[in-house]
Amino acid sequence: MSSKQLIHFGQFEISDQVFHLSSLCYALVNIKPILPGHVLVIPYRQAKRLTDLTQEEVTDIFTTVQKVQKMLAKKYFASGPEVGKVEDGSFNIAIQDGKWAGQTVDHVHCHVIPRTKDSNEGDGFYRRLQGEEGNIGGGFWDQNRPVQEGKFPMIEDEDRKPRSLEDMNEEAAFFQKEMEKLDSHH
Repeated sequence: MSSKQLIHFGQFEISDQVFHLSSLCYALVNIKPILPGHVLVIPYRQAKRLTDLTQEEVTDIFTTVQKVQKMLAKKYFASGPEVGKVEDGSFNIAIQDGKWAGQTVDHVHCHVIPRTKDSNEGDGFYRRLQGEEGNIGGGFWDQNRPVQEGKFPMIEDEDRKPRSLEDMNEEAAFFQKEMEKLDSHH
């Protein structure tokens, strides 16, 4: 693809790794996949944060994520000679929005990671996403590797306590009012 269009992910030229082009974004194979089929969907415009994207860019990115999921399912969720379908597996869709969330390339990108029925890793995936395997920027650097910041605190499932419906409803009502405020300002 490099002969057609020069494409950058942050400061890195990645034209040959791009496998899909849409009007406002592209998809590329990951330099350090956490699991087989782990790819990225990225806007052409080098916006740092999800909130920096236009509505059109957000729509195009997530429409592209859906298309990529269908494509990945055919390969990674296949059973014998049967072509896989989205419902034959699962996906992690993740955006590390800012360096304290683990983002190592200052360019919004959405991880699309197929998860098969025999995957038993569970939330361990997030440890890997925030570990060296998820340090995409580091994979492009030979020297002066970026340091990944903002790791999730490791909380064991048995230490996670369910909240009361009252607490959740109160939070939902608060978030609803805040979203309405945002909607009224546009």
